[in-house]
Amino acid sequence: MTENANDLGRNTLKLVVVGHVDHGKSTVIGRLLYDTDSVNQGLVEKVRAISAETGQPFEFAFLLDAFEEERKQGITIDTTQLRFKTKARDYVIIDAPGHKEFLKNMISGASDAEAAFLVVDAGRGVEEQSRRHAHTLSLLGVEQIALIVNKMDLVSYDEKVYNQITKGIQDYLLSLGLRLTLSIPLAALLGDNVASPSKNFPWHKGPTLLEALDALTKEAADDSGLRLPLQDVYKFDDRRILAGRIESGQVKVGDRIVINPGHKLTTVVSLAAWLERDIKEAAKAGESVGLIVEDEYYNRRGEVISLVESPPIVSDRFKASIFWMGKKPLIPKRRYKLKLATSETEAEITEINHLIDSDTLAEKPSPGQVGLNEVAAVEIALNRPIPLDLFVNHKATGRFVLQDGYDVVGGGIVASVEERPPVHAGFAKGVITARCELFEEYFYHLSESMVNKIKPPKPHYAVGDKVPLRGRSFLYPDSFDIVVFRDLVAIKIRQGEVADIVTFNDYAYAGLPLINGRGFGVLVHSEAEWLKAQEEFAAMTPENEGVLAGRWLDFNAYRHIPIGGDDFSV
Repeated sequence: MTENANDLGRNTLKLVVVGHVDHGKSTVIGRLLYDTDSVNQGLVEKVRAISAETGQPFEFAFLLDAFEEERKQGITIDTTQLRFKTKARDYVIIDAPGHKEFLKNMISGASDAEAAFLVVDAGRGVEEQSRRHAHTLSLLGVEQIALIVNKMDLVSYDEKVYNQITKGIQDYLLSLGLRLTLSIPLAALLGDNVASPSKNFPWHKGPTLLEALDALTKEAADDSGLRLPLQDVYKFDDRRILAGRIESGQVKVGDRIVINPGHKLTTVVSLAAWLERDIKEAAKAGESVGLIVEDEYYNRRGEVISLVESPPIVSDRFKASIFWMGKKPLIPKRRYKLKLATSETEAEITEINHLIDSDTLAEKPSPGQVGLNEVAAVEIALNRPIPLDLFVNHKATGRFVLQDGYDVVGGGIVASVEERPPVHAGFAKGVITARCELFEEYFYHLSESMVNKIKPPKPHYAVGDKVPLRGRSFLYPDSFDIVVFRDLVAIKIRQGEVADIVTFNDYAYAGLPLINGRGFGVLVHSEAEWLKAQEEFAAMTPENEGVLAGRWLDFNAYRHIPIGGDDFSV
């Protein structure tokens, strides 16, 4: 297709076509591309010639194979982003070879479908994978679902068969809280009811496939509140630019924003632009943008920018609905990598509450694991708090991917967020809390030949509370600062008393000794070193944890391990 002046201002609708591997999905897509003149005629003739040479009948599904072959030869054709247009608008088909690839594409957020076509073979009817695809679409928030009952020629264009399949899908979608947008009978291989009405469907008074496409509505820009996941931070001259794609809402110059985690408050000074003609005062959902803000904080990929009045939730525990694609079953207590928007962190499935039957949507008792293609309700704990939302409120910051190594093994949506458990032996000031083991006593148990510890009786400390400076296994100075890297909180101790509890963005190095949440000395002696330590601990992984601890922490600065036995006491 070539662009012309009439194409300017046309909108584009993103469409996903799903269906059982044998129900004719590729034929539907191939025919759609052919009937909209979106396929190079030379490619069509090439496929016809190859079919004739091999003694095979020509099939429109072969066009997708030809696309893939040309891509392998170096021609830039993305087989997962097939483009075509009608008189009304442009379309992008998010195509994937199978169920697993489709899930990876969708849950990663790389391609957000605004509508879906579910293809069902008229001869085989609704099968398990058809229901599974519909269930997945509901979990991904695709609300416009159109049914294509394909291969109607194989059932002699029987209206009763068509009605039966339509009712089955309609009832299933209703049980998911969705409605069937429309239904179309088709014989894609023959072109019946694709681009023009077919005499083989005298009983069908509805649209053709192309008419049905143009009847779908374009999603309005998400205005549910600003969500701008931070992708990177760039520095040009004296400009510091926070870059990302706006997933919902809008942002404009002068907006008061908050960056989480860390509750970093600031104001938008300008929107970055390379050329003067590109300068603008505001940006909305779907646009990539660079913000220049009033205050300079340490920022990193994974943070989320929002308006002050409607921030995301920051938590390290939540309940979720997940679908599993891993060859190995999901097992509780095993660690996976969780990706949500631009955040990445380690996650542990702490509880499998129940499985969900894809046929009946009934809850099934958990056998202690989640197998391939199963859907489950689970509870998840992260190794650090991240900004997130309930999926019903914000799609992009409410869905996530699970990885095992480099393999995407599952995905899901945030169903509810648990309140953070009470802080034990930590600090609290309003909503600011910090976990720490600063006053736990370590001792070497002689007969057991191992280091044990005793937890202190006091659950937490608030501003104004006295703290113990001396114990059997620790000795702290009268005045120092506690820096809890995992919670991004600093506690100021002055003359043995809690003077203040602040987030890292409100803390500046004061030249006093720094001690981490476990009572280890932090080897920082300047503001520059403090900023460097923050940066490195923010990027800490299980692989480099030991290296960072050796570089920045000193156990012996304020702690020692006395020898004791069963009678050891504090």
